[in-house]
Amino acid sequence: MKTRDSYFDNAKFLLIILVVFGHLIRSFIDNNEVMLHIYKFIYTFHMPAFILVSGYFAKGFKKKGYVGKIAKKLIVPYLIFQGIYSVYYYLIEKQDKLELNPLDPQWSLWFLLSLFFWNLMLFAFTKLNWKAALGLSFLLGIAIGYADFAGNFLSIGRTFVFFPLFLLGFYMKREHFYMLTSAKGRSLSVLVLAVTFSMYFFLEFDFEWLFGSKPYSEFGEVLAAGALIRMTFYIMTVAATLSFLAIVPTRESFFTSWGTRTFYVYLLHGFIINGIRNSPAEEVLQDYQSIAIYALAAIIFTFILSSNAVKTVTEPIVELKATSLKRKLKAIQQT
Repeated sequence: MKTRDSYFDNAKFLLIILVVFGHLIRSFIDNNEVMLHIYKFIYTFHMPAFILVSGYFAKGFKKKGYVGKIAKKLIVPYLIFQGIYSVYYYLIEKQDKLELNPLDPQWSLWFLLSLFFWNLMLFAFTKLNWKAALGLSFLLGIAIGYADFAGNFLSIGRTFVFFPLFLLGFYMKREHFYMLTSAKGRSLSVLVLAVTFSMYFFLEFDFEWLFGSKPYSEFGEVLAAGALIRMTFYIMTVAATLSFLAIVPTRESFFTSWGTRTFYVYLLHGFIINGIRNSPAEEVLQDYQSIAIYALAAIIFTFILSSNAVKTVTEPIVELKATSLKRKLKAIQQT
């Protein structure tokens, strides 16, 4: 029987906490420099690391039925939650009309759409040797910034910008992660992360560069400067992403099992985040001490949304099955 690798479940759990935390503090970064620097630091590597790990687990993309499997896993939940979030925003934000547009991903749902496309892109890019494939992916990630149409529509911008991280993960082997988590690898990684965090106190830039969702023209950069800026962010992102993965615990821990349910947290935490953004807490918790409160809240929300109870209730719309519910009903019948 094949057992799960605790290292990757640990990584996913820690990363999803950072995703929730980043979304929690988003409303305050305009008026709080510390939160802004933390926000920039997190966004340098948290989704890129998720993407890299996703690429690592895409090695079976040529297996029969693989495309159909990921379509069911990603596109169907995408369409379901696209509708749910559209209704939710309409109700809580009192929008004039309900807009249901499957081609314009709501909030964080872009990741599901891009992840599907990244898997499909492997069929073309793996026909090249790994060096040429990675080189081409970075070039396309830089070039897409010149295409004004490549924004949020079908998540085209992010798909090309972050594909190099997915492809890098695909080409990585388990021994590469062993090298990262060695004593020397971890020592160097701590230094890289510390330098990256410190740099953000001196570097002034629009944090939306880290999203990879906008063309250069929206930043006022349409010539060589746009490409140079994206190249710089690629270097920082790859370094910070590998450094974060180097400090992830390798042994099984009390939170390891929760790392198997990050998909639930990713899809569901938006309801909590937007609920808070439309509550009095939005105006009260804005001082520096609130950072610790939001960090704790991110951990608590992640634990709750990773729980068996939440999985049992939401599994039918997240994974299109009700395995956990059937097990509970069977257990009740047997008592």
